[in-house]
Amino acid sequence: MANNSVVIIDAVRTPIGKRNGGLASVHPAHLLGIVQAAVVERSGIDPGEVGQVVGGCVTQVGEQSFNITRTAWLAAGLPIAVAATTVDTQCGSSQQATNLAAALVGAGVVDVAVACGVEAMSRVPIGASSSKKLGFGSPIDDRYRDHFEMTSQFEGAERIADKWGISREDADAYGLASQQRAAAAWAEGRFDGQWVPVEAPGVDADGTPTGPNHVVDRDEGIRESSLDKLATLLPVGRPDGVHTAGNSSQISDGAGAVLMMTEQRAGELGLTPKARIVDTCVIGVDPEFMLTGPIDATQHLLNRSGLSIDDVDVFEINEAFASVVLAWAKELGADPARTNPNGGAIAVGHPLGGSGAILMTRALHELERSHSRRAIISMCCGGGLGTGTLIERL
Repeated sequence: MANNSVVIIDAVRTPIGKRNGGLASVHPAHLLGIVQAAVVERSGIDPGEVGQVVGGCVTQVGEQSFNITRTAWLAAGLPIAVAATTVDTQCGSSQQATNLAAALVGAGVVDVAVACGVEAMSRVPIGASSSKKLGFGSPIDDRYRDHFEMTSQFEGAERIADKWGISREDADAYGLASQQRAAAAWAEGRFDGQWVPVEAPGVDADGTPTGPNHVVDRDEGIRESSLDKLATLLPVGRPDGVHTAGNSSQISDGAGAVLMMTEQRAGELGLTPKARIVDTCVIGVDPEFMLTGPIDATQHLLNRSGLSIDDVDVFEINEAFASVVLAWAKELGADPARTNPNGGAIAVGHPLGGSGAILMTRALHELERSHSRRAIISMCCGGGLGTGTLIERL
């Protein structure tokens, strides 16, 4: 990205629906198309200006197969000449889509790009693409096991808790804080301007459309809780583990999109950029711990930019599990007040392939709302990866 400054014009997301909630009746291609169209329409540009669309989706089977990024774009009535690609970087898919789109713009391949992502987990369950019921075998080759133990994300989160000394009480306190921050954010209007409502069909128990339609205009995962209530929940990873449904991310439906272009093209189109992309990365980490990627990604971005942790105003670190964020903060000495200031996936949900674009949207709008300068967005990813993006408000 040395030759062209890459700027963000706008970013938008849907509200995040809870499992089998308000968005469960919406086809994922339609959900993604809503934000693709919205991010272009809000800018006022001709959609034909977009050079490429890069989208993220994890479970690319059934309704989310067949290059859903392209299907969504066409289903939204957008120009057929605009090409689209769908990538899989596990939970970091749409953040890596954002990073790849920024690289396309920065390299001069295109002047304008849309990055986006979606996951409709109510309709396409996590793990469906590697289900034994399909009869297509395991995605893990035996030779993988010659090098690494195959662990689950749940076990990885527990190993992180062990290594960084994170207790059940620590995890529950973090889970409660996430809920409280998200509830306060909605109550105070902090999310205003970053989401678009979704009109969803009413369906019966069999999924048959029955009407009338309903509008989803709020994140659905937020719930009242207490430390006493959280303490009653059973661990989900190990019998004696620290993680429960109350301090881990929720299964969700949602989508987000980010419009980027060169600073020069923005000027030619008469647009005022909101921020610029300073740097991006995706880092490989120990797949047996699996979820430590945000530590390495953040360190990489800070080292390359010459910044310290205190030079960054906002951190959006995906709350896959409480231990992921708590270990990241311990390792880097990050300020908890600057980290997920409006709650995170524990409270509002984690629609896998959509979460990266959603976190980008939240970070961008929080910089504007708080009149701050810099944000780092980072996610842990299955298989031992960490995605990272450093942005600076203009």
